[in-house]
Amino acid sequence: MKKILRVGVFISGTIMFVIPCFVNAQHVLKVGVAGLNHDHVNNIMHQYQSGEVIIVGIAEQDEQLAKKYKNRFHLPDSLFYTSLSQMLDHVTPDAVLAYNAIADHIGVVELCAPKGISVMVEKPLATTLKDAERMAALAKQYHIQLLTNYETTWYGSNQQIYEMIQQRAIGNIMKMVVHDGHQGPVEIGCSPDFLKWLTDSVKNGGGAVMDFGCYGANLMTWLMKNELPISISCITKHIKPTIYPDVDDDATILLEYPNATGIIEASWNWPFGIKDMEVFGKTGYLHALNGNTIMQKDSGTYYPVSVKPYVYKDNIQYLADVLNGKIKPGNDLSSLENNLIVVKILEAAKQSARSGKKIILKNHL
Repeated sequence: MKKILRVGVFISGTIMFVIPCFVNAQHVLKVGVAGLNHDHVNNIMHQYQSGEVIIVGIAEQDEQLAKKYKNRFHLPDSLFYTSLSQMLDHVTPDAVLAYNAIADHIGVVELCAPKGISVMVEKPLATTLKDAERMAALAKQYHIQLLTNYETTWYGSNQQIYEMIQQRAIGNIMKMVVHDGHQGPVEIGCSPDFLKWLTDSVKNGGGAVMDFGCYGANLMTWLMKNELPISISCITKHIKPTIYPDVDDDATILLEYPNATGIIEASWNWPFGIKDMEVFGKTGYLHALNGNTIMQKDSGTYYPVSVKPYVYKDNIQYLADVLNGKIKPGNDLSSLENNLIVVKILEAAKQSARSGKKIILKNHL
């Protein structure tokens, strides 16, 4: 049965025509939103406005923050609840999307899992391995999907490099380098509500090492087919202590694999924003300069590769297809299996930075 989701209004002269726009509602995901203090929440708001998703409830205890989003996106009061628990007493979404502090992700899963409601969090999965393993146990116990959303997952360039590597375009992976960073969250104008927890060592689990280090850990884990590194070494810097007094603002993480090396460069100190990936194989080199551009080099020749669009442009259709059983996360970039390893890498990286020592992961002891 088709339902009216939106009304289009067209004015010609003095006559107004109201034309109903029909969308097959069964194909539109119904989601709950947990928290509004993550600036990435703007993405779901725009998806809601364009009819790509239905928001059935928003849980936010900060009245001023809730009011800001009500006004900005013309949201009805009926969508808002002061807590996730209250929201889930009134609505049953297909999934809950977490747009709160990373340390608060576990609370979302603890409430949603027993109700059989799947969860997608913004990267990374958790601030600690203890929390990540607790979340994974709940997901398994209650048979829900627990997924993690990264901007770089939807880059056609990254997806195509993965495909090319599987096709042996450059031979075995020898080295991977991922750069992720920008001028700094204060410098680029992140909201005060976002900055409050993003620059908190507990709520975010660290600074640039968490915020941007997770991208490289995610991509390398994927390329290495969920192989756990042998060891992790990390150096963090505190270049702008007056702006970021409580967390690192630059991190370099070295991942040692049996037959490959990974280097993650994460920073809040660069003159511009960058999210790129380089992969060196035995017979060639691939470089995803951004989401749409790949350069390849072999036998001394450096040339562009045509990038085909990835089947998913963002997290919403992917999540819908997972929940509908059309696809399985497997070991992909959003999967729980991948992101448990990401948290292991990040926790070891922070331990290495504190101690000044290489951390050997337990599986390799």
